[in-house]
Amino acid sequence: MPAALTIGDFSRATQLSVKTLRHYHRVGLLAPADVDADTGYRWYTTDQIQTAQVIRRFRDLDMPLVQIHAVLAAPDLPTRNELIATHMASLEQSLARTQSAVASLRDLLAGPSAVGPVGQRTVGAVMTAAVTAVITMADLVPWYLGALGELHATLDARGMRPTGPAGGLYAGELFADERGEATVFVPTATEVPRLGRVEPAVVPAAELAVIEHRGSLADVDRAYGALAAHVANHELRLDGPIREYYVVGRQDTADEKAWRTDVCWPVFSTGVANGTATSSGS
Repeated sequence: MPAALTIGDFSRATQLSVKTLRHYHRVGLLAPADVDADTGYRWYTTDQIQTAQVIRRFRDLDMPLVQIHAVLAAPDLPTRNELIATHMASLEQSLARTQSAVASLRDLLAGPSAVGPVGQRTVGAVMTAAVTAVITMADLVPWYLGALGELHATLDARGMRPTGPAGGLYAGELFADERGEATVFVPTATEVPRLGRVEPAVVPAAELAVIEHRGSLADVDRAYGALAAHVANHELRLDGPIREYYVVGRQDTADEKAWRTDVCWPVFSTGVANGTATSSGS
């Protein structure tokens, strides 16, 4: 029979504080082998040391207590391994985001933004399949991915092909108030019937100041900054949603370095182009 340890000795053996051990007992993660009915003293056994060490390692990897409990309670090894693998994948994604943010910050601090020139573009009205909603800035990315996936799935199901790159319209309130209207659209040759969130919509004609952003959208703010500065200095800006055209995006390649996004600011046409003029909707 394994030897018994007081909570103090067990704390020293596992390097988990008494406060932490009491918390783990309360939440049902690591219950002592015995609790004295009269004194309330907790007693642990030596064969619980390894379990405590496993818990500590998982906490070092920022695994939530509820997930640790699920791992320890897993009915078999494959289930346990799947739970651990899921958390490891989450850690790898978090690390990748951190590395990307660090690289972007270093690049930003190294000098002026390496962004392309600003051009001017005239676009005509175009029929699209679209998804529109009032969203928060925090929900923008998952909402955008879901809407774009739904649009392409709907067009595929109806045998319709896009006539140009997907795009987005983003109201000023979304940036200023962190909540506003957003539309993701895919140009189509004919009107698409309503289905779920997907509906036909005409994206209106506009005169736009345009800058191309290359790479991940995580640092697209640099393109926005350069575009805003150009418009403030050279154009007569108009109120209206910002446009983005996803010339090469997630639907085309998983390589973020190959992504190309046109960021567009509505402006008043003066008849003088400050860059390349085109009548396409891309």
